[in-house]
Amino acid sequence: MSDLPVVVIGAGPQGLAAAAHLLERGLQPVVLESGTGPGAAVAQWSHVRTFSPWPELVDAAATRLLARHGWVAPSTGYPTGGEWISGYLTPLADALGDHVRYRTRVTGVSRQGHDRVLTKDRDEAPFVVHVVDHHGHESTLSARAVVDASGTWSQPNPAGADGLPALGEAAAASAGVVTHTPPAPENSAARAGQHVIVVGSGHSAMTAVIELAEVARQHPATRVTWVLRRGSIGDTFGGGESDALPQRGALGTRVHAAVNAGLVQMVTGFRTERIAVESGRATLIAEDGRTLSAADQVIVLTGFRPDLSFLSELRLELDPVLQAPLKLAPEIDPNLHSCGSVPPHGAAELAHPEEPGLFLVGMKSYGRAPTFLALTGYEQVRSVAAELSGDHDSAGRVELVLPETGVCTGAGLPDAPAEAHQGGCGGPTQADVSPLSSELDPIDA
Repeated sequence: MSDLPVVVIGAGPQGLAAAAHLLERGLQPVVLESGTGPGAAVAQWSHVRTFSPWPELVDAAATRLLARHGWVAPSTGYPTGGEWISGYLTPLADALGDHVRYRTRVTGVSRQGHDRVLTKDRDEAPFVVHVVDHHGHESTLSARAVVDASGTWSQPNPAGADGLPALGEAAAASAGVVTHTPPAPENSAARAGQHVIVVGSGHSAMTAVIELAEVARQHPATRVTWVLRRGSIGDTFGGGESDALPQRGALGTRVHAAVNAGLVQMVTGFRTERIAVESGRATLIAEDGRTLSAADQVIVLTGFRPDLSFLSELRLELDPVLQAPLKLAPEIDPNLHSCGSVPPHGAAELAHPEEPGLFLVGMKSYGRAPTFLALTGYEQVRSVAAELSGDHDSAGRVELVLPETGVCTGAGLPDAPAEAHQGGCGGPTQADVSPLSSELDPIDA
């Protein structure tokens, strides 16, 4: 199989970095991207600013490749998703040239002549990757190895409290009353005078709440309701001014201020069971019978999960809870770790013993764990490329020292101020949506 390419699924930050490392090692990558350009998922939050500064968002091998084309790495500032694409991902994809194929969706990966059950000579069979292009034409590629860097963006978690879509959620989404993607600023502005519900406690949800709170400030008839499944506020607002990462701290500070100013009404312990749509408006009903006032728009931002459907004929070794590689899962369990406390790891932790040559990297390697550090992903693909080239010593070394800040890529502040850019059961009842007091529960920064 030495003459076959390494197929990389996804032309996001980790997929493109993987291709750069593979080229440095003398291997031939083929990057398959379903979108029309690099960073298709990042483009969906192009207006949002990252928590990490530029030096933590570029890969070393990619930088070396780009330097040969006259590119100079940005050294300061926190780019938006759009700036990350235009300033780094697009030049990198251009430098990789014909190694990247767009509008090509992977529909299945298996072993040539082997389904999931057949064991005989399995290790000696090349991978076969089924794809469909934008014209609907189907074809296959043979590969010596497969690096899945497809991320999790295409699989948003639902509003339903039990991990499944709430009753009526799919129909409400089809009707356009429920969305599972962060709104762009212009879409938030279009909600002036309406009632909007945001479901979720993470950074994407906080960013949406901040944008909508500004609309409410300018248009007092606008109502913003923020729904959390958790029963208490806890560390929802992050570390504020004491946060090790200013961008993340500023995000929590602004959303806290919006709540205290009465621009946002907060509901805790609300676990959605049903979404009813009537006359173009959605009503959320909780498991305990509470209801929220009908909303013109419900924005569900509750995280993501990996799409494993096109890997169903491969023998994956995944943790049954997180759906992450079995050896990695204990290190990324969100009950025990933040992304800053996860040690660097590589090919050994990402491997699937019964499918040598297969690696899940990037955000997809974290399964359902909610946070991910770009630098961690770059170390992953460096190690994987070394392993595939036969340099097992380099693959086993740790060549990254993580900042001890809990830094995570994710939703920062769109158009943030300059200072933030420094480094019981019963019948249905109306839910309690009183603004928070200024006293917070203890914050785990």
